[in-house]
Amino acid sequence: MSTSAAQQPSPQLFFQTINAHQRTEALKGAIELEVFTAIGEGNTTAAQIAKRCQASEKGIRVLCDFLTIYGMLTKDGDQYGLTLDSATFLDKRSPAYLGGTVEFLCSPMLTEGAKHIAEAVRRGGTVMENDGTIGPENPVWVKFARAMGAMMAMPAQLIAKLIDPSADRKLKVLDIAAGHGLFGLAFATNNPQAEITAVDWSAVLEVAKENAQKMGVADRYQTNEGSAFNVEFGSSYDLVLLTNFLHHFDPPTCETLLRKVHSALGDGGRAVTLEFIPNEDRVTPPDAAGFSMMMLTSTPSGDAYTFSELEQMFARAGFSRSTLHPLPPTIQQVVVSEK
Repeated sequence: MSTSAAQQPSPQLFFQTINAHQRTEALKGAIELEVFTAIGEGNTTAAQIAKRCQASEKGIRVLCDFLTIYGMLTKDGDQYGLTLDSATFLDKRSPAYLGGTVEFLCSPMLTEGAKHIAEAVRRGGTVMENDGTIGPENPVWVKFARAMGAMMAMPAQLIAKLIDPSADRKLKVLDIAAGHGLFGLAFATNNPQAEITAVDWSAVLEVAKENAQKMGVADRYQTNEGSAFNVEFGSSYDLVLLTNFLHHFDPPTCETLLRKVHSALGDGGRAVTLEFIPNEDRVTPPDAAGFSMMMLTSTPSGDAYTFSELEQMFARAGFSRSTLHPLPPTIQQVVVSEK
């Protein structure tokens, strides 16, 4: 192929992108029909999968071919198979099953904002009513707490082992916007001397308390109901957890909260932040950098912040030093800020 031919313009990316909603809906449909689970159980032809899923053979064939095209299934002759990723995350029998996250990730609270991107760009934030996802007592966070636990279990344990590897001392932990509670609970299960106080809306904390009970640490798990900006935190904490929270707000609002966090920490205390952190170019890595679009369409002023931006926020709030820690295999990173 000549150089000029190789550089010919193509509408392929346009059509793939403009039709990307089909990929979302196909995946949702396959999860609802339990297609991945059916294949994992040994149903590999369209006829077998259709019988297991109580669907038409033609419909299953079209759906499975479509999922194969986009790398979510394999196909050999008339036999469909699971990829490593789909076997791990989309077969309901897997402990890492993520199908339940669809209820939150595809909730109208997130998808409706994305339908008005042009207006959000003009405004610089969401066009949804009641401040989008950060409105007081928004029921979407109960959905989040119930749906996202499976996805957050692994990073929660990774953070506990990163921050408290020896687990041999008393630890007083404040978990801000605790949601499902798994980040604070990971410290409690990793360290029998850890005591956790969780802050969130009352309805959300019911989910966290259920998880604390299931994990057998309810006697070391307290809750503090209300907005993190309004409730009294208390003092002398060894750790304050800020997991997937700062990206909802603009820097001045974050700094207001961080000053409050700084005051709540004891001597030698640390704030532990989990975030989608793009590189300084703001376009790599793609998953972390692309998260800024979700914040643009679902919050009034949120963003995906670079490490230098987070470092400046913590410094302005009085913290002496912040360090960045990758958290493989997740796409997020941890910032540890010392008082």
